[in-house]
Amino acid sequence: MADIIRLKLHIWRQNGPNDTGRFESYTADKVNKDMSFLEMLDVVNEGIIESGKDPIAFEHDCREGICGACGVVVNGFAHGPQKLTTTCQLHMRQFSDGDELWIEPWRTSAFPIIKDLVVDRGSFDRIIQAGGYVSVRTGSPQDANEIPIGKAAADAAFDAAACIGCGACVAACPNASAHLFVAAKVSHLSLLPQGQAERQERVRKMVAQHDAEGFGSCTNHGECETACPKGISVNWIARMNRDFLDAMLKAETTLKAPKLRQVEDS
Repeated sequence: MADIIRLKLHIWRQNGPNDTGRFESYTADKVNKDMSFLEMLDVVNEGIIESGKDPIAFEHDCREGICGACGVVVNGFAHGPQKLTTTCQLHMRQFSDGDELWIEPWRTSAFPIIKDLVVDRGSFDRIIQAGGYVSVRTGSPQDANEIPIGKAAADAAFDAAACIGCGACVAACPNASAHLFVAAKVSHLSLLPQGQAERQERVRKMVAQHDAEGFGSCTNHGECETACPKGISVNWIARMNRDFLDAMLKAETTLKAPKLRQVEDS
């Protein structure tokens, strides 16, 4: 029975946005090491439901490490202790029999807690809505190789596009900055021909929305890169800062006030 372990879990429980929240302790018996972390939580929830209590709320969707929906802090690590791995792809073989785990949601004022381990990441959506798209006409659909893009630029754009927007960078940053997320989204489009027309307006709007949402500034700690399950490099932040400075120096118009969560709720 070496593949079965027993864990002591301390899980953040919070009934809603206005609840103060607290840790509650659970014993997870008969945890198979081949389970994913979310499957382990599923089993814990089955026991909670059988006892007539409210199950633990947590986020998940694809469970294949590509959607960015999941994410919790495990013993102080965003997505858990294994690098380049989302919570849904984290397996219980990373833990030992008798381990004690502290499981928390992403913690930042820009990601308000909805319930238990579920946070509102709508601020990321509003940053994308501010400029993370191409709105100019780029012509009819073309064959794959009709627009020449150098391999170096294509590879770099693909690396930036690998960001899944999970928010681990924010949870790991001591400043709760989302610069890694914004930089990846800005750089992805600015590397491609279709993204050039709105390049300067895009970076101005997305950085302004980032600041308005209450995310902190980047001070080059590098924790975001360490926690990112997709290996997004902090080099993208330097590239975004260069684009932003250039755009601000050349700007001829001021930006409208960014749209905030409080405005949407009113």
